[in-house]
Amino acid sequence: MKHGFVKVAAVSPELRVADPAFNAEKIIQAIRDQAEAGTEILVFPELSLCGYTCGDLLLQKTLLDGCLDALKRVSEATEGKKMLVFVGLPFEARDGKLYNCAATVADGKTEALIPKSYLPNYGEFYEKRYFEPAPESGRYLSLFGKDDVYFGADMIFEDGSGAAVACEICEDLWAPNSPSLSGSAARANIVVNLSASNETVGKREYRHALIAAHSGKNLCAYVYCNAGAGESTSDCVFAGNHIIYENGTLLAEAKPFSGEACAAEIDVGFLRHERRRIGTFHEEGDGLSKRVSFVGGKELSLRKISRTPFVPESEAERSARSELILSMQAHALAKRLEHTKSKTAVIGVSGGLDSTLALLVTARAFDLTGRKREDILAVTMPGFGTTLKTKNNSLSLMQAIGATVETVNITQTVSKHFRDIGHDPAVLDATYENAQARYRTMVLMDLANQTNGLVIGTGDLSELALGWCTYNGDQMSMYGVNASVPKTLVKHLVRYEGKRLGGRMEIVLKSVLSTEISPELLPPDAEGNIAQKTEDLVGPYELHDFFLHRMLRCGDGPKKIYDLARYAFGDAYDGATVKKWLVNFYRRFFTQQFKRNCMPDGVKIGSVSLSPRGDWRMPSDASAALWLREAENL
Repeated sequence: MKHGFVKVAAVSPELRVADPAFNAEKIIQAIRDQAEAGTEILVFPELSLCGYTCGDLLLQKTLLDGCLDALKRVSEATEGKKMLVFVGLPFEARDGKLYNCAATVADGKTEALIPKSYLPNYGEFYEKRYFEPAPESGRYLSLFGKDDVYFGADMIFEDGSGAAVACEICEDLWAPNSPSLSGSAARANIVVNLSASNETVGKREYRHALIAAHSGKNLCAYVYCNAGAGESTSDCVFAGNHIIYENGTLLAEAKPFSGEACAAEIDVGFLRHERRRIGTFHEEGDGLSKRVSFVGGKELSLRKISRTPFVPESEAERSARSELILSMQAHALAKRLEHTKSKTAVIGVSGGLDSTLALLVTARAFDLTGRKREDILAVTMPGFGTTLKTKNNSLSLMQAIGATVETVNITQTVSKHFRDIGHDPAVLDATYENAQARYRTMVLMDLANQTNGLVIGTGDLSELALGWCTYNGDQMSMYGVNASVPKTLVKHLVRYEGKRLGGRMEIVLKSVLSTEISPELLPPDAEGNIAQKTEDLVGPYELHDFFLHRMLRCGDGPKKIYDLARYAFGDAYDGATVKKWLVNFYRRFFTQQFKRNCMPDGVKIGSVSLSPRGDWRMPSDASAALWLREAENL
């Protein structure tokens, strides 16, 4: 499995200041080790062939020649390896000026020398004593018998697989006009930084903030390799704090003084998707590029692919996220109630997860606006498939919330409707199911008219994606508070609110959480239990939410989604099962767009939404043929 993933690593080997031969041996050993590990882009620190803290020794020809000899050995060590290597050294150009450079090495050859653009000359730094900044324009020079070694700060290295790499050195990142800004605009989606940033109090946190923002605004990955403990400690200490970010998200870090290498797998396909999606990012021209073969075929091994991309893994983060989402939902609903001057909020409560969450949000909205909770008109509408457990759940929940409880049994009215249209109630088809859903919606709408109220929608994002809702039934409301909340997240929001409220409410919500997900539109089984189980019919929601996130948020195609699902879920689902539900996902996603194109307003709470007014515009008659063909041929 490749799918645009590129493995990168930052390493700070053992180092002796001013001993290029020793340092080259350690770098070569690191190259061998990383080649075994499948690393495709390998970064060493600034001036790593001699050490950043050489001082005036940097002006000595003996040291400069030693560094060139070391570079030649390092270059030769990369022959036959699918790897792009960046190593630092001082380099004297033909004009007699000295430059702080990153040498780019691949397959036995030095491809380029990238000089540092911004030289710090403040505090403990005095690089202008030795070095010249990068010239405004680059040129080709002769090195080790080759005449095509590029010298300049504007080169991009492309593999042909989609990965494009730009390089800058330490202070370049801190400067307002970093070279990587123009590099990113000229197609680079991975930036490497060879650094020698000494460790001081608070500097680690500042590095993180800087790199996170830089990678986020440039929609790129950023590989930061910092000098380690082998540097001289005359005035400074260096900690090897390597950091890798992707589009503002931390992928990996070697913490200060850990001595660890730092490795991660960058999703270049996702970065390219983000650049297509975000119209304010402009790639300006092609830039100067070299084609270098460095992407191999190693399997994904480091990257953690979450089974539940909508749900944070740590409990603390889940709680914080839950509170934020519930607050967003409640404030949005409060605004809509205020704007429409609605006296009541009318909500159908089934005893299932979605209506439970909608009721909890409505209660929060009423508390925010100082309204009385008895103006929440909570309606239970038992029908042919309602079980005793869900009916009791709904009644207990409505009473615990303090809402006004209304019970409307729909069985007689729907039975009469069947007689009116000549439908045999023994035929348990879509007509049998949808007649119940549509009548329930009519009851809620009419009650809202009676009480000058607003019907609160309960359907969630996962149901909208699959079209698992009745057109002009539960698909319709006056405001959908759950419209961008996926099913896997609904459970955690309800669980969080139960813990927060405690007491009787927590007991009721635990009962809701333990209930099978079902629309309850078909009769119960012989024991009175739910017979119509949603996930048996459309597939596991954890799979569908995974598919939805990878398709919409990451721009992945069926083959990549399938492989990542197998990787993320392991033995939980075999290949045939993943394929079955992936095909079903695409078929339903395309055919059910008409329901989304006329969905009511609803608050957006995350990066994935299906509102036709904002995040997802697609004609209802778009063909799924391309996606289905790829999925069915897996």
